[in-house]
Amino acid sequence: MKKLLKHISPLAPDDSGVCAVLYEMGGITVICDAGGCAGNVCGFDEPRWFKKRSALFSAGLRDMDAILGRDELLVKKLKTMTEQVEGRFIAIVGTPVPAVIATDMKALERMSEKQTGLACLAFRTDGTKLYDHGEQMAYHRLFGHFAEKKLPVKKGRLGVIGATPLNTGETDSRAMREVLKEKGWEDVVFFGLDSGADDVINASECERLLVISPSGLKAAELLNERFATPFEVGFPFAPSFDISGKKVLVVHQQFAANAVREKLSDCDVTVASWFMMDKRYMQERDVRITQEEEFSDLCENGGYDVIIADSFFRRAAGNFEGRWIDLPHFAAGGRLND
Repeated sequence: MKKLLKHISPLAPDDSGVCAVLYEMGGITVICDAGGCAGNVCGFDEPRWFKKRSALFSAGLRDMDAILGRDELLVKKLKTMTEQVEGRFIAIVGTPVPAVIATDMKALERMSEKQTGLACLAFRTDGTKLYDHGEQMAYHRLFGHFAEKKLPVKKGRLGVIGATPLNTGETDSRAMREVLKEKGWEDVVFFGLDSGADDVINASECERLLVISPSGLKAAELLNERFATPFEVGFPFAPSFDISGKKVLVVHQQFAANAVREKLSDCDVTVASWFMMDKRYMQERDVRITQEEEFSDLCENGGYDVIIADSFFRRAAGNFEGRWIDLPHFAAGGRLND
């Protein structure tokens, strides 16, 4: 039972990742569910829900709607909604319900666009994959659909892809903006955080892109191919730790963990993640964790003096007796940065 979790609760799923990217984009986001998945997104995986407004709705499918796949009812609801709520586009986010009944998401796109006159993006998320998979889908679809025009480059403008609360533990860009300002970037746009659809449309104005999570790589490669916009990967917001000469395991999303490793230059550091790991940015002993038992074995038998990870994972670390340093990851432990 590879996916069985005995000590930790489920991690943020792919539908939450899509919603995180779209939250501030100015569209109308509809979670195609009966109410449960929308509650998980708004109650657990989206901390901005209590601070910033967003047109985020549940489709409110009834039992027979789900069983019979009454797509026309959803489209009718969408048409009524667009007459009452202003939105730049419509996004329909899949959940286990439409996945189980094999809802034709492309058909929903076409039907919704025809009835509402707005662009519609439908996402085949199913709740079985993790949040970064959903983020990757959302970033790629957004830039692919809206960033079409080649505009004059604005010198000194930096575009940051991957800055969702699930990745960063931040609900706004202020702290991260200050870090980048110290590095000489005065004009910074965090796509999807304190920014909207216009910034996506004008993405070609960026002189450079900074990808702070693997979920943003596919979109950055698209913009590089389309507009020749150069990009780099990194996580300049990573904290520093007073550790020297130790064997260390760092667990987070890949680029954040890599940034911590860079700051521990005199330690023997292994990076591990429960989320996507791009091979181009992995070192020989880095690990993609796929099951709880694998994580427990890594902690118990890896010979690590120190583990730097969200304290949420401590309960699954088995008999690890070394030093544990808390590194919050909102997609796992549901805690923002202090």
